[in-house]
Amino acid sequence: MNSPPSPSGAEHTDRSSIRLGALVPLTRPGWVEAGRHLLAGLDLAVREVNDAGGIDGRPLELVVRDTAADPERAAAAVDELAHLGVAAVVGEYHSVVARAAAARADALGVPFLCSSAVLDALTEEPTEWVARVAPAQSHGWRIYADFLLRAGRRRIAVATQPSVYWASGTRVLRDHLAPRGGTVLELDATLTPEALCDALVDHGATALLLLVGHPEPAVPIVRAVRGDRRLAEILIGAPAGQPEFAEWAAALGEDGAGIPFLRYLPERLGPLGERVGKELRGRLGEAPSFVAFEGWDTVAVLAEVLRSHGTDRAAVAESWPRVAVEGTRGPIRFSRTPGVGVWQWTWTPVQVVDRDPAEPDRFRILHAG
Repeated sequence: MNSPPSPSGAEHTDRSSIRLGALVPLTRPGWVEAGRHLLAGLDLAVREVNDAGGIDGRPLELVVRDTAADPERAAAAVDELAHLGVAAVVGEYHSVVARAAAARADALGVPFLCSSAVLDALTEEPTEWVARVAPAQSHGWRIYADFLLRAGRRRIAVATQPSVYWASGTRVLRDHLAPRGGTVLELDATLTPEALCDALVDHGATALLLLVGHPEPAVPIVRAVRGDRRLAEILIGAPAGQPEFAEWAAALGEDGAGIPFLRYLPERLGPLGERVGKELRGRLGEAPSFVAFEGWDTVAVLAEVLRSHGTDRAAVAESWPRVAVEGTRGPIRFSRTPGVGVWQWTWTPVQVVDRDPAEPDRFRILHAG
């Protein structure tokens, strides 16, 4: 399996190190920019732990594997990392990929702290081996549905592709909107952008949500809708967060502004968040996304677990309900949540934001939950 060198130290060179396996999408068809931000957060936190003396004098070593948004590749990486003796596995952005990694970690008895994937059913059955710092999809997407209702948008169309993640999101929206007078119409994203625009007009949709990949087919759909005068009043939304990253603005320019999406940050960062954000900006050369903060928080949690409970895998997994860590976005504790089979931070702050049409590099907070 091809992989980049470990950012925090060469593999196999320091037998005294405590290894953490990291799953990150770093090549296409993975969302590479999200992977870059996630890895920046993970690596910064590892370096800070090591600069402070490591874990009882032992350095952390991040052993990185590129998942490339491939579930089979992720499962194989968990096998390899387990063989390498990692104390735990961290990371992953794509929900379907994280689900495969979680299943394999559960089967092997390897702790997995998921950083960014939100699918509620991260595992088929409840497990003690997996925990997550990202919010469950049902939590965030209900907040997004409330935003749509407050904005007076009740006839919702979703352009969607086949995926358990998109299907789950559509179900969350429909279940939340229907009792409140909203409707959800599914449109196949394989329609030509022009045919999709015709369907939006025919159904009188007041909002179109992009439950599709980026840049294809999201970018041509946005361009087509923005260019159709019949749809001048329609709201385009992207709850999965596609507009968060700079490549969205680079691809769409002004057309990419004014498209609300979910972001997992508080309205104001505290002193820790501000400090980490400044360090991340320096590493990334741009404003850090919430995904970078998720990476940092993941390692902060595991560092405290390893200090308090040791490096034995079973001890790490048993520690989830006793975690109490100050993260960049608030105090992190894990609990059991109905419908979620993993230990869950309930809840990270959730915002609905967009890029300001008057200044696309600036984000506006539209709604918070």
